[in-house]
Amino acid sequence: MQPTPDPSLPRPAHGAPPVHHGPPARPAPGGDHPGSGVPPSGDASTEERPPPGGTPSGAPARGHVLVVDDDPTVAEVVTGYLTAAGYDVARAADGPAALEQYAARRPDLAVLDLMLPGMDGFEVCRRMRAHGPVPVIMLTARGDEDDRVLGLETGADDYVTKPFSPRELVLRVDSVLRRAGAAARPAGRSAPLEGAGLVLDPAARRATWEGRVLALTLREFDLLAFFLRHPGRVFGREELMREVWGWDFGDLSTVTVHVRRLRGKVEADPARPELIRTVWGVGYRLDLPSDRMAGAGRVGGAPS
Repeated sequence: MQPTPDPSLPRPAHGAPPVHHGPPARPAPGGDHPGSGVPPSGDASTEERPPPGGTPSGAPARGHVLVVDDDPTVAEVVTGYLTAAGYDVARAADGPAALEQYAARRPDLAVLDLMLPGMDGFEVCRRMRAHGPVPVIMLTARGDEDDRVLGLETGADDYVTKPFSPRELVLRVDSVLRRAGAAARPAGRSAPLEGAGLVLDPAARRATWEGRVLALTLREFDLLAFFLRHPGRVFGREELMREVWGWDFGDLSTVTVHVRRLRGKVEADPARPELIRTVWGVGYRLDLPSDRMAGAGRVGGAPS
């Protein structure tokens, strides 16, 4: 399985792996083992390795991205497209090497393959996250739903299923980093969002429930904040994906998994949710206790 070249993206700069649509190339080493991103008859070739970092024009990089994949063809294609898009890219071929790269220079985002030798992508993600928040895009093989769900439940911000378009991956990287950058920028002190024992401080990106600090991922925080801004209103998964993720397309199970994770953190009994309700056939709704609705769920509102 391999990234599908997209002619609408400018060709990677000199040194980035060329992608062509000619006769099938000889498979790269490792391209025919289970979990590889490139099948034996793949059409992506690599004549030379991309530069270790920097951007084609020498301009300041848009961000530092760590690409972790044990298949050299996939890694080089992804590196080439990200470099052409203006990112500074580091590479690692396995879990221990990825953690070394992470320790040496914390990336702004990691593109992480799940099927790595020795230490899988789930464990690498957990260990990275143990040292602090870092946006993660998972690469999954065969469209395995269990892998996708587990990747999101591990805390990944997004996932891309092989084979994929390199241009789509670049757009996903742009989207996740844009949202992470907006979250990190001081944008003036805004009033907290409150309701049902929940208090979210958008400026500090801090959330508590009944006085207990919640460990929320970037997307979980944004999803909960969106619900608190619109209590009592039902939103379909497509609408939530558009409003919270900023995507007009994508696998709707992303929303389902994030709602389930939120319930596990803000519900007294996640199996019988009282706050984030499912409206069958429609979507999800945040229900606040009726005696708090007058002051809760608004910006600056406080429970009565």
